[in-house]
Amino acid sequence: MGSGVLASAGGAGVVIYVIVVYLIAVIPLAGVFNKAEEPAWAAFIPFYNYFVLLKIVGRPGWWLILYFIPLVNIVVAIIVLYDLSKSFGHGVGFTIGLILLSWIFLLVLWLGSSRYTGPAAKATTA
Repeated sequence: MGSGVLASAGGAGVVIYVIVVYLIAVIPLAGVFNKAEEPAWAAFIPFYNYFVLLKIVGRPGWWLILYFIPLVNIVVAIIVLYDLSKSFGHGVGFTIGLILLSWIFLLVLWLGSSRYTGPAAKATTA
């Protein structure tokens, strides 16, 4: 009887740990959303946050489907991060930072002097 209580307590601890790590990971994205004049709460909702990110960078919403295709999702993620970098006035170097150290570079976008200049993808396709 005692081991069942310990197992459930351990399981609850794991769930709490995962939730806390997720919140810490997503907080910089919420700040970026806020700077881009999108609702910050959207960053905390899985899958919807990708949809909002696509909107911020100027890519069509149907691209969300591409995130579910293996290998294609990696290419799409890099394109979206490049567009995010351009949308805040940065270039390829910042994109590489977003790819390798996403959390830190999202913090820089949020807390730094970067300004949202509009969806970069729409500017290149227009």
